[in-house]
Amino acid sequence: MLNKIKTILIFFLVVNFSLKAQDNKDSNNDLKLSTLPYFSTGKGIGITSPDSLYQLNLRFRMQNRVTYIDNEGENGTYDGQIRRLRLRFDGYVGNPKFLYAVQLSFAPGDVGEIKEGENINIIRDAVFMYRPNKKWNFSFGQTKLPGNRQRVNSSGGLQLTDRSINNARFTIDRDFGFQIHNLNEKKDKFSYNFKGAVSTGEGRNSTEKPDDGVAVTGKIEILPLGSFTKDGTYFEGDIMREKKPKLMFSGAFQQNNHARRTQGQLGNDLYEKRTMRSVMLDAMFKYNGWAAMSSFMSRTTTENAVTFDPTDITKSNYAYVGNGFDYQLSYNTTSNYEFITRYSIQKVGEDIKNYAPNSKQLSFGITKYIWEHTFKLQSEVTFDTLEYINGTTKNNWYLRFQVEIGI
Repeated sequence: MLNKIKTILIFFLVVNFSLKAQDNKDSNNDLKLSTLPYFSTGKGIGITSPDSLYQLNLRFRMQNRVTYIDNEGENGTYDGQIRRLRLRFDGYVGNPKFLYAVQLSFAPGDVGEIKEGENINIIRDAVFMYRPNKKWNFSFGQTKLPGNRQRVNSSGGLQLTDRSINNARFTIDRDFGFQIHNLNEKKDKFSYNFKGAVSTGEGRNSTEKPDDGVAVTGKIEILPLGSFTKDGTYFEGDIMREKKPKLMFSGAFQQNNHARRTQGQLGNDLYEKRTMRSVMLDAMFKYNGWAAMSSFMSRTTTENAVTFDPTDITKSNYAYVGNGFDYQLSYNTTSNYEFITRYSIQKVGEDIKNYAPNSKQLSFGITKYIWEHTFKLQSEVTFDTLEYINGTTKNNWYLRFQVEIGI
């Protein structure tokens, strides 16, 4: 009898010890799990700390293209390149109201030619944002200015492989400074946004000697029929196939005081500084696969746009002044094949007619969206006509295939 009691007691002790060990093991696992970050997917790969004190979202994208180029009077050529290769980080630190965005570029066309004494242009965006609520956004750092619609859109959200010739000449691009955005968008009701910026006017990654010139930018956006699906104003084409008509009008103005470059924030150095004024007007419409865009851009200077080297007056450079119109129309089928056409007209200012031609550009494109704008195949044929002051013209064209992919 005594042996039976001892056996029962030993059995209970072993079971009790095993249960305690299991409890300790589970407790240790819980402790380890509580220190692991949370992962999410969507637009990129997201990592959130267990205490939710920071969040990091990682994204990348690249554009690979091949182009056949035929310029009048020259032999046809082929060009294959990585047009864009971008890495983006964004998220918040401490509180979801305190956000950041960092974007780096690595493709030669993004970085540009490395010149002696100048920076490597890897940094595209490095900006801190305070967003107290859905209506207000305050930012400090380097990022895109609230300029024309096509420039504000990511190059990954374009229907054709490049922006228009007018955007290439008259855009105001990125700059370092302060921005304030007041957003008032509603789904199916009249909406509007106000955006403003005070920036250096020197463009991205400038290390030029400080001066007393700053750029002041203001913009208003009006959406009379309410906001677009999934922020549809920030990408071209109606890939969301809007169920109700959506319309947007916007206007922006910038004065860049004592600008050093030929295009304000972009271009080569001028021999003398010039104060530049830019006007940018846009309209966008989307409905049931159809999309239309139109824009007007212009730049003027308060003095003659041409500057001369004070040590050698035979050398000159000029601010690119003038104006242009863009017209773009597209239809996206239910199987996500999109057909696009764009026509652009550009007229240079009186000051620089002897240096630069007027231009016209006509493009046709077909895009297959595999995963919206994030993964798509693009083909395009573009015709350019250059009209010089002496009455001569030059006709060029190119045929291009491009793959855009990213997360």
